[in-house]
Amino acid sequence: MERTKIHRVVIAGGGTAGWMAAASLAKLLGKTLDITLVESDEIGTVGVGEATIPTLLTLHELLKIKEQDFVRAVQGTFKLGISFESWRDVGEDYIHSFGWTGKDSWAAGFQHFWLKGRTMGISRPFGEYCKEWAAARQDRFAVLPNGGLNYAYHLDASLYAGFLRRMAEEHGAVRQEGRIETVEQDPESGFVTALRLQSGERVEGDLFIDCTGFRGLLIERALDVGYEDFGDWLPCDSAIAVQTESVEPPKPYTRSIAREAGWQWRIPLQHRVGNGVVFSSRHWSDDEARARLLASVQGRVLTEPRVIRFRAGQRQEHWNRNCVAMGLASGFIEPLESTSIHLIQRSIIRLLQMFPYDGIREPDIAEFNNQMRFEIDNVRDFIVLHYHVTNRTDTAFWRECRDMEIPDSLRHRIELFRQAGRVFKVPTELFGENSWIQVMLGQGLTPEQYHPIVNMMSDEELERFLTGIHGSVEQLVGQLPAHQRFIDHYCKAHPGGLTRHAR
Repeated sequence: MERTKIHRVVIAGGGTAGWMAAASLAKLLGKTLDITLVESDEIGTVGVGEATIPTLLTLHELLKIKEQDFVRAVQGTFKLGISFESWRDVGEDYIHSFGWTGKDSWAAGFQHFWLKGRTMGISRPFGEYCKEWAAARQDRFAVLPNGGLNYAYHLDASLYAGFLRRMAEEHGAVRQEGRIETVEQDPESGFVTALRLQSGERVEGDLFIDCTGFRGLLIERALDVGYEDFGDWLPCDSAIAVQTESVEPPKPYTRSIAREAGWQWRIPLQHRVGNGVVFSSRHWSDDEARARLLASVQGRVLTEPRVIRFRAGQRQEHWNRNCVAMGLASGFIEPLESTSIHLIQRSIIRLLQMFPYDGIREPDIAEFNNQMRFEIDNVRDFIVLHYHVTNRTDTAFWRECRDMEIPDSLRHRIELFRQAGRVFKVPTELFGENSWIQVMLGQGLTPEQYHPIVNMMSDEELERFLTGIHGSVEQLVGQLPAHQRFIDHYCKAHPGGLTRHAR
């Protein structure tokens, strides 16, 4: 590996990934680096990922972003989870909410107490023991002290990129307009040395971050790292996105509505609603998917429906030589659980943690790639779970999903829960026990037994235990304002103007 000190960082491509990287590097390491981002106004961004998960709050704390200014700038709303509609079967819905459900014991999770209560006929639906679930169902929300509610955001991805660009430039990052024509490499090491633009200009660097989207101009076209395809497990390969006018107050959750050959999203913002359908081109044509989407949206359509092709999977290497791929350039897992922005964030944090100031070193590259693959594989398994564990048999698409072979790692989790009601979380994995439990129960997977330690409680004690948790949830949620009312008071966007981002 080369031992050239890293001083010049070049980010190829803008959008959410590029400007998240630029803002983070400039804000946290900017005094030691020259940061240039190259993007072309001629090239659009995908920009349909408008739902996030709670981990984004951690990055914003690092960047000292003031929440109210951020939410106003991105026309944002708040998110307590995802409503999965018709995934278990047509007409059967559940919510995967953030936060915790019930109370665990040292030996057994809350689901075991709930399962016994279910056999006794005293358990309420599982979600009713979770305050985020209950608040979502009642369209209530507030930012509470000490993390009283776990939440994320719905945001306009284009406005978010602009928000981050202003932060990056205020901290010294430079934007270079231009279309990349050639990636220049050292003939001996293969390291990227410069980006040559169509104008003839050259942008030299020591470390390059590829945020060029699905094209992967550096990581794939120049460095040819290869791609691991998830198509055997994730059958959807196309999406159509469209924006509509708001016709109702925004709900504090994302809607994911299963359709005959895929699923539809509905994401409420302050100024509009983001809609789209993710589908399998083997089961629906573009025209069929477009017609199905437009027939089910609410409000006047504001944009022309846009078709997006993708291939679920990840690069064989996310970091190769002196190039790190982020965002769509590093791979893509469909946005069913809103993980795209999170994976960008994780790439950025990992790069910051092992930043190669004194030169590129193979152990850093290997560790970065191992951690990225591990995290993405776990996210992949969680997404596959939604498709595979289902009672739907109404179309060929769903029958194929039910019958497909799944990764051994996922099969183990499913059987562990089915037979013993147990779940586990490994270090650095994104989704915790409660997420796996909510989705497995929601998709129709009920454990065959509960942990015997639950029997240490008498029936009366168990009933008091369950009733007490439900009562505390209802008491807290009953004090929350309506989601729209909270937005109006806390962070209502100003029409025609964007606010500054940082204190």
